[in-house]
Amino acid sequence: MKSIVVVSSRTGNTLKVAGAVAYALDESMEAVKVEENPDVSEYDLVVVGTWIDKGGADKKAAEFIKKLRDKRVAVFATLGAYADSEHAGKCIENIISLFDKSCDVVGSFICQGAVSQKMIDMMTKMFPAGHPHAMNEARIKRLADGKSHPDEKDLQNAREYFSALKASVLAQ
Repeated sequence: MKSIVVVSSRTGNTLKVAGAVAYALDESMEAVKVEENPDVSEYDLVVVGTWIDKGGADKKAAEFIKKLRDKRVAVFATLGAYADSEHAGKCIENIISLFDKSCDVVGSFICQGAVSQKMIDMMTKMFPAGHPHAMNEARIKRLADGKSHPDEKDLQNAREYFSALKASVLAQ
């Protein structure tokens, strides 16, 4: 099975996970940045990685995803929220909805990633107290918890998930 990992990363979090995903699929594979606009026509599996922006794929990843046709695909993402949160699940749903109906989505993975201080400062200024996205005790704790992510456990989880996905896809 010929696979490619295409990634969009803003702070490096998603790129770290992309390395783990690529290694799980083929120990000699390296992820390709979405900006390189790779030709995926010869690949059996296209794995797309994105950071979460406004509840879905960032603009570069979204544009790439929308161009895919007749491909077996999988996605992975990093976000500032907890990976087991309702929000994380909704983000994955939003990403999957971008694929053309001709694509076969065979898997998805998401993990927490650190949010840059620049983004935190922007959000603090942008969202006043009382706004749904304003800084509050829970959000401050979540952002602090996320500072170490993706960590080695997240990367191991990504490797294990995509190793199992590879075995499952090959069995089909």
